[in-house]
Amino acid sequence: MVVTRDQPGVIAAVPAANEPAGADAWETESAARAAQQVTQENFPVALRLLPQRHRRHLLAVYAYARSVDDTGDLAPGERPKLLAELAEDVRRLYGVAAAGSPAPRVAAVRGLARVVADCGVPMQPFLDLIAANQQDQVISRYETFEELAGYCRLSANPVGQIVLYVFGSFTPERARLSDAICTGLQLAEHWQDVAEDMRAGRIYLPAQDMRRFGCAEEDLLAGRAPVQLRNLLAFEVGRATKLIDSGAPLIGQLRTVARAAVAGYVAGGRAALAAIAKADYDVLHATPRPGKGRTAAELILAFARGR
Repeated sequence: MVVTRDQPGVIAAVPAANEPAGADAWETESAARAAQQVTQENFPVALRLLPQRHRRHLLAVYAYARSVDDTGDLAPGERPKLLAELAEDVRRLYGVAAAGSPAPRVAAVRGLARVVADCGVPMQPFLDLIAANQQDQVISRYETFEELAGYCRLSANPVGQIVLYVFGSFTPERARLSDAICTGLQLAEHWQDVAEDMRAGRIYLPAQDMRRFGCAEEDLLAGRAPVQLRNLLAFEVGRATKLIDSGAPLIGQLRTVARAAVAGYVAGGRAALAAIAKADYDVLHATPRPGKGRTAAELILAFARGR
């Protein structure tokens, strides 16, 4: 499921007594940014209607994921070192750090304590999200779709697995379906943000696919998408759509609030991909974003059909 943000009061914002001033300043800034963004970005409407317990847990997870992403993308200093320290903080949370290690330093990691205790979420998905950002530090191009899917297994799929634990619905089969949805959602976000990613020096379109459709990196710098790029995006949108559709039967395996939440994720992905198609696959002129009406309609349909 697509990562979104925290809101005020969900995570304990008081820094630990041994938290360094520099880290404190960065964490405070990151938390404030997350609080501002949670109601502005893609937090599904269905999740806003969840019981407080589920909402609190999910917002804590998203606050953590945002903190990880901010560390990898925005933090001052040596980001690989900061990410390694963040992973060590997660190990402290689970009590598997070196003997004598203090309690977790980062507020967003401390905020996971209730989630872990109440929902039994294992450590690996949280570490995988860090590993995705560590990969971003050294890899900015992907040769094949399989390589990109491997990145999505770290950057997106863990969130869906954690969500299943939060709802008490995790099984290996449901995780498999969730992984397909999450990979599709991550791809949808990448296809929306081709221009933004290019400006940041990253290309998620597989190089193998670009060559197949006659696209060069320079095409991603144009003011409008040339025909070869639009043809490539049509192909990639179709691929993401198939992934989301293949995982969507997960909705029918869930009940009540969990069903509504996952239907909201699926609806958001389908609406985003439809917005790209509506823009004739020109993701360079402007970022295609779906309207609230289209997303709501997709949610109602997915919930009713169970897929």
